[in-house]
Amino acid sequence: MALSSSNFQSELEYIFKSAVSEGEFWIVVRSGDLHRRLGDYSGPNHRMPICCNVMRKNMKPGDEIVEKPPKDNGANLKISYRLPR
Repeated sequence: MALSSSNFQSELEYIFKSAVSEGEFWIVVRSGDLHRRLGDYSGPNHRMPICCNVMRKNMKPGDEIVEKPPKDNGANLKISYRLPR
C-alpha cells in the first residue's frame, strides 16, 4: 500500500509529541529520516514529494528550513520546528 499524506502527518505528529515529552523546545526533522520510519524509502515507489509537502505544510511562525535539496523535494530537506506545537 502506498504511503499517503496522512501517514506522514501522523508520524510527524508522533515525532513532535515524543520530543515534547522529552522536554525539547525544538526539533530538526529530515525528510529522509521521516520517510524511512514509514518504509518504502529509497525504493522505486517512494513518496518523497508527499513527505516534503507535509513537512512544509506543518511549518508555523518561528520554524525554519535548515537545509533544502537542490530540487526542493529530497531526502535532505531539514526543517527546524519549535515546540510545543
